[in-house]
Amino acid sequence: MRATPFSLTPWVRGLLIANAVVFLLTITVFTGPWFFDLFAFQPRQLIFRWWTPFSYLFLHNGFMHLALNSLLLFIFGPAVEEKMGSRSFGMYYFTCGFGGAALSFAMQIFGSVAPIVGASGAILGVGLAFTLSWPDAPMMVFPLPFPIKVKWLFGFIVMTDVLAALTGASTGIAHFAHLGGVLFGFIYLKGEQAITGKVDPVIATRPRPASVVPQAVKRRARRAAAPANNQAPPTRTVHDEVDRVLDKISQHGLESLTPKERKLLDEASRQYRDS
Repeated sequence: MRATPFSLTPWVRGLLIANAVVFLLTITVFTGPWFFDLFAFQPRQLIFRWWTPFSYLFLHNGFMHLALNSLLLFIFGPAVEEKMGSRSFGMYYFTCGFGGAALSFAMQIFGSVAPIVGASGAILGVGLAFTLSWPDAPMMVFPLPFPIKVKWLFGFIVMTDVLAALTGASTGIAHFAHLGGVLFGFIYLKGEQAITGKVDPVIATRPRPASVVPQAVKRRARRAAAPANNQAPPTRTVHDEVDRVLDKISQHGLESLTPKERKLLDEASRQYRDS
């Protein structure tokens, strides 16, 4: 868990470092066009360069391109990784990135598609997961003096990409890669929901520090498990089991509990209400 709102989760930290290192290499060591030609995604060259649907995610056209993607990953990534878990987050990130390449590849039947670089598609997929989880989270957008709910901000970004893609606007931005990342992210989350039976693909409340929430819950659970004056004290294993289950919720979410663990918490909660 993050110690502060500004600390980074493992995958987010690693991706930010990898993107920065690759960018530095492209402006200091591998300055020739051959490097981009070898690792950028070019739909018509896919059969010869099968690695490019993933390698293109680490290339960026200039510092501002890198800075904007890094900022969005910093804003959306940690909360989503905390909820999903690092392994699932990594799979989700690269699935969204692959989706950006896949949709761009499909669109070449309607015309030529320019080489694609940048992590925008994958990061917008992460933004989708964040928006589905915390749609009303406020976001400050320069130069507006007031916050905007993330659902409106993300919706505006997606609609801008849709309109630009449909009108064929020549903006130098890979709109289909953006939309592919969002599309594959949505399919991934819905597929996970169908397979696991989760009510929501990601928790619908803003994450809180594990050191605050579980302690309050633990106090209530221990109180519920405490005996009445005329009852024998429960064994220490009851408290230990309640603590273990609550720690599991803090780390992996409510949906990670087994039916037996859910029953234990239900019984503790019922005892607390009765008392």
